[in-house]
Amino acid sequence: MTRLIDLSQEIYQGMPVFPLHQKTMIFPNMTHEEAKEQVGFEFATNNLLINEHGPTHTDATYEFDPNGKTIDEMSLEYFYGPAICLDLSYISPDAYISASDLERALKKSSQVIQEGDIVLLYTGHYERAYSTDEWLTRYTGLDYNGAKWLAEKGVVNIGIDAPAIDNPKDPDFSGHLVCREYQMSNTENLCNLGEVAGKRFLYFGLPLKIRNGTGSPIRAVALLVD
Repeated sequence: MTRLIDLSQEIYQGMPVFPLHQKTMIFPNMTHEEAKEQVGFEFATNNLLINEHGPTHTDATYEFDPNGKTIDEMSLEYFYGPAICLDLSYISPDAYISASDLERALKKSSQVIQEGDIVLLYTGHYERAYSTDEWLTRYTGLDYNGAKWLAEKGVVNIGIDAPAIDNPKDPDFSGHLVCREYQMSNTENLCNLGEVAGKRFLYFGLPLKIRNGTGSPIRAVALLVD
């Protein structure tokens, strides 16, 4: 039996967005009434004004590396494939995720990280802080050695249920720094990771094919086999 778990946040006007990014705007393009008057058939469409890194999204390596690949150039193997989710929800939002934390969570899960895996980090931040003032300002993230530990195991994409894989207090952006050094992707603003914590599954988080894109909103899902 298979189950599909939605790991994507809702996209809506007024959703929390990183302060340096364009706020999400959704407004009508054409109403049913306007379409019926103009073409004789009722249909409706909206326009979206959205940052590539606003909602649940994945990064192109170009985002943090001027010599990296844009989202349309990257192989789709970065964005779908075998995955595991590590339970790190016990870590304080004021602390960092270290290599020893990751080792402990991996051992507890009874899973093994294989080369080419996608690894998601369940911190509990979405359940704890979404729609509060702390959502964008107070959450745990990888320290340099933690991110490097994942990279050296051959992980191709690191996902997290927070606005970034870096602790917002980290001036070095350690998670992104390691992604640049190892040409890895990362996926941010996930949700519902508690439903897959400690498990292995098939992950899909395919980006839009945006020409020269620095990243892309995604519909992230986990396919579980019970």
